[in-house]
Amino acid sequence: MISLCRSKTVLAAVLILIVPVVLLAVKLPKGYMSEKNSGKILEKTVTIRMDPDLSQLSDAERRAIPVLLEVGKVLHELYLVTRHHQALTSYENLLVLDDELDNPVATQNLITLHRLFKGPICRTLDNKVIPFLPVTKKEKGRNVYPPGVTKEEIDRFLAENPGEVSSILHVRSVVRRSIPLKIVADLSTLERYPILDFLHPGLRDKLEALRQDPSEAPFYAVPYSVAFAPYMTSVYNLLNEAAGILEDGDPDFAGYLRHRAVDLLRDDYEAGDAAWVTGRFGNINAEIGSYETYDDELYGVKSFFAVSLLVKDPMMSSTVETVKSWLQEMEDHLPYDHHKAVRRDIPIGAYNIIADFGQARGSNTATILPNESHITRKYGRTILLRNNILTDPDIFEIRRAAFNAAVSEEFHADFDRKGGFFRTLWHEIGHYLGPDVTKDGQTLDIALEENSSTMEELKADLISLYVCKKLFKKGYYSNPRLRSVQTAGIRRVLQKNKPKRAQVYRTMQLMQLNYYLENGLLEYDRKKKKLIIHYDQYHPVVESMLREVLALQYEGDKSATDAFIDKYSTWKKEPHGRLAKAMIKAETARYVLVRYAALGE
Repeated sequence: MISLCRSKTVLAAVLILIVPVVLLAVKLPKGYMSEKNSGKILEKTVTIRMDPDLSQLSDAERRAIPVLLEVGKVLHELYLVTRHHQALTSYENLLVLDDELDNPVATQNLITLHRLFKGPICRTLDNKVIPFLPVTKKEKGRNVYPPGVTKEEIDRFLAENPGEVSSILHVRSVVRRSIPLKIVADLSTLERYPILDFLHPGLRDKLEALRQDPSEAPFYAVPYSVAFAPYMTSVYNLLNEAAGILEDGDPDFAGYLRHRAVDLLRDDYEAGDAAWVTGRFGNINAEIGSYETYDDELYGVKSFFAVSLLVKDPMMSSTVETVKSWLQEMEDHLPYDHHKAVRRDIPIGAYNIIADFGQARGSNTATILPNESHITRKYGRTILLRNNILTDPDIFEIRRAAFNAAVSEEFHADFDRKGGFFRTLWHEIGHYLGPDVTKDGQTLDIALEENSSTMEELKADLISLYVCKKLFKKGYYSNPRLRSVQTAGIRRVLQKNKPKRAQVYRTMQLMQLNYYLENGLLEYDRKKKKLIIHYDQYHPVVESMLREVLALQYEGDKSATDAFIDKYSTWKKEPHGRLAKAMIKAETARYVLVRYAALGE
């Protein structure tokens, strides 16, 4: 017979065993992804941590870091807002639910997914884009165009009102429907923030006219600074605070921060970009603002916010200095006839990430900015290589597993970590080269619309491989280095799922794979079900594709780029599907979650 005291002890033990099972099996409300499905994604996620050596920083630089991290936090929140109108509220609701349920695995998984995918929409292992929280589906125009708007609607409006093109398709404007409530709210913002009224002359008059007769135009646009005034003014103050800390020890960087503070209120980055590209900074550098347009799947013209806070890697930076004197030579070497003058003294540096925010957060390997042609023509661009991403061993193992699964074993030894560094370096330089306007003088983003990013990234990829032969002849690449860069170029094009057209990088990578297969650089061995690399065909095939891409950019014919992308973005069961299955079977991880020591993570 069991005593009462012992019975209580046994019951308590049973309850201890049962409670975790109950928590693990918790059923979430409708719209929340199940623990099982979120777990599948996280099982394929590797977490890396950025913790660079900051011992070289001065006292002022150390004091400025926390202020610049606050800039990142503010703009990261704004990035979430611009990607999805329910990004913040859905996350707040998730945190409440997590607390109410006592932090079960199911909700903790979703919190991690929100961090991984920067919002409530995820890309699943089979490349489906779905909400994992109870929110509306992803809009092509994200949250910088009216909800539910179609490209056809805006195209009709612009055809009838060509004078509105510059504001509607401005890189930093929010497009609204002419709803009285919205118009009044924007006028109210100009009242509350007189500096914005001063910096955007004519905007008040336009809004007043629309308020009198909203039917005059179905759409209008306001600058980001007006649409997101509380965020912009907060960042303005923080950047000036950081500049004040740094102005004695690093006056160029402090000047850049002050210019960028005003840029964000003017929605014109020329002053800050000029200071950024031409300045000579100390140990820290930072990308601050909205530049890249990949998130805009409607027109491909709206930029989204990012912050990268970086510390210089002196040893790796010195390895890239040599290439600066070769830029004009490489431009003149490209297979097209409309060469331009290229600046020689461009800033190229290798850095280690302190923290990334907004669009920059993740495993991005490098940046070349700015993008606006009228600015780059006058001042050039800066190239920031992220060394602690490029050399991260976990990320390299993901890439090597995919390469070994898809490519015949005799080529495995050619693939190494250094190849990725140099391929990335010349990809970023590749953005500096080739056409930046069409033959009619249009910028590529306006002429090619949503295709402009795909064609630009494709051009840069091909240039990084096209210059290999010349760099080998110069002695910059040894034979093993040449092979490592070339195999890095092949690894780059391997796809585990058929990409969506809006996936810029994956689409242009698939295009390369198909072109290489069609023209003999790659061969699919049906017996081995693996790819064979024909190195003797590497340069001529890359040159051929690059020649086509440069011509398409120069002509500026969107319909021609549509046809080109359609032709080379096809996906078949074999070889694409079989190669994908082999890579998926071999993979240890698909996603990379980056955390930062500077943020206490």
